[in-house]
Amino acid sequence: MATPPKKPATRSTKKAAPKKAAPRAAATPKAEKAAPGPTPEREPAAPPPPSQPDAFDPFAIGADQRRMLETLSLNIARAAMTAQTALAEAALSRADRPAALSADPLNVGPAMTSVMTSLASRPERLFQAQADLFGRYMTLWTDTARRAAGEDVPVTAAPDKRFKDPAWAENPLFDVMRQSYLVTADWMNSLISSAEDVDPRTRRRAEFFTKLLTDAFSPSNFLASNPAALKALAETSGESLVKGMQNFAADLERGRGKLAISQADYGKFRVGENVATSPGQVVWRDELFELIQYDAATDKQRAIPLLIFPPWINKFYILDLQPANSMIRWLSEQGFTVFVCSWVNPEADKAAFGFDDYLEKGIYRATSKVMEQCGTDRLNTVGYCIGGTLMGAAMAHMADKGDERVGACTFFAAQHDFEEAGDLLLFTDDHWLDEIEGMMDQAGGVLPGSAMADTFNALRANDLIWSFFVSNYLMGKDPPSFDLLFWNADQTRMPKALHMAYLRQMYGQNALARGEFEIGGVRVDLSKVRTPIYAQASREDHIAPMNSVYRSTKLFGGPVTYTLAGSGHIAGVVNHPAAAKYQHWTNDALPETLAEWQAGAQQHPGSWWPHWAAWLHARSGDWIDARDPKKGALKPVEPAPGSYVKVKS
Repeated sequence: MATPPKKPATRSTKKAAPKKAAPRAAATPKAEKAAPGPTPEREPAAPPPPSQPDAFDPFAIGADQRRMLETLSLNIARAAMTAQTALAEAALSRADRPAALSADPLNVGPAMTSVMTSLASRPERLFQAQADLFGRYMTLWTDTARRAAGEDVPVTAAPDKRFKDPAWAENPLFDVMRQSYLVTADWMNSLISSAEDVDPRTRRRAEFFTKLLTDAFSPSNFLASNPAALKALAETSGESLVKGMQNFAADLERGRGKLAISQADYGKFRVGENVATSPGQVVWRDELFELIQYDAATDKQRAIPLLIFPPWINKFYILDLQPANSMIRWLSEQGFTVFVCSWVNPEADKAAFGFDDYLEKGIYRATSKVMEQCGTDRLNTVGYCIGGTLMGAAMAHMADKGDERVGACTFFAAQHDFEEAGDLLLFTDDHWLDEIEGMMDQAGGVLPGSAMADTFNALRANDLIWSFFVSNYLMGKDPPSFDLLFWNADQTRMPKALHMAYLRQMYGQNALARGEFEIGGVRVDLSKVRTPIYAQASREDHIAPMNSVYRSTKLFGGPVTYTLAGSGHIAGVVNHPAAAKYQHWTNDALPETLAEWQAGAQQHPGSWWPHWAAWLHARSGDWIDARDPKKGALKPVEPAPGSYVKVKS
């Protein structure tokens, strides 16, 4: 018979009944004593048990440490809540917006398929690559084991700026993470680059995507594997992470649901107050541009004025950031009468503006107004980046018409031959161009400024994305007060007709170099241009590569002076002589290839500006009394820097 289960014991609230006393043993009569005898010997007492160490008590810490742990826990919770709230609000703010036109805007999928197919067709190469990876890891593991055993194994810190904190080399755990990542990333990128029988642009697209991927997965980009971020977390009891998530939330809000990483303290700069402060006057304004004439900084000036056409993709004040690095102010101090074309930040009403409009209403009108203001029959011009591409086409148009108004022309980082135009070629296949066109249609016929900013940031992801991601969010630092980065984020819109023609005809078809580009009703030929040209390029330029600029110089029919500067697309151009930074190379000859030019070039320390100024002085006429912008033929509209440059996208 089964025994029923016992009921679980429950705690009763009734008072327990007193227990009955046990029966006492019979008492020995007091008179009765034990028989005398020897006293029994006592047994020795048992030795005390050996003392045990006290068990670890995690709560047995000082009050200060307990408060620090509590603060850290609360701050981590605050940071998590801030991030979650920001993400939820971002999702809601974008819920009613159109979805992305394509899940693969860069058309990476087909590129990766082509590369992987090529690699799979050569199994021996894959086997060799795997063996190479295994060998690298064996070396890493061996060195790590020797170091753990106490051997003195030299550890070399990587030159990579992402791993500049000493802990990446000094701490064995972080050192292994760092080296494992570098080994794997280098192996992956090298493997993709080794693919054969693949269209070069297709392989370059796959390389670009793989580089983006490996950059994103760097251990420096994660809180748990970044020693500097962990140190800041501990030292601030979590306040750094709270501040970082507040920065994250603010950037999401500023991007209206899309993460717009702050690259500078935007509140520290005001256009016309502490950037773009060179004195002058807007002497002409129309629907496309404002013409600014700057005050003289000398008693005498050269007779032939200088007009600068900046790129319409950016605002002109990259040439006038601060007095200490302003090219505009420096040129005035050299005795030149300086004008700048400040392009309008276009709205949807200018969606149909194309190259013809920017030629007739831009180049021709601006040059005419400068000559009218100064009372001259000619001027010198500068074209920067895209502005230089337009200026080159305009020079060919003038040559075809016999128009000799431009006496000398300078190009800063400008391309006319786009055969080797760098990584931006990746964004100009038909798939991506359709994506861009759809984006502009959604925006009413203009390309939002943020779109080009995202593109340029992706070209230098470690410098312009991940470094700020780590600093702003993981470390909780405020963005730097850096004028150049403030300018970099102050983007402009672009008209659909102009931008699509530029991407399709320049990058896609290389029409200007091939003599197939039509502007102002003329199929222009750069070889007809006999005007003296000064072409500047930068050695590390990733937007207008130095060889691409050099190839462009070979298209012109007149004398060309090519100068190579140190640094990149911006710092290579904007390099005030007083800074004593970088270097530049000159060579009076213009041989067939850049390699030949470099072989015969002479290196000079510092800025290239004085070399250019000497070239420009020789082509700028006699010295005359300095011009006053307020006393020219054109009536001043308002003080520099004008109104167009202040319009935000």
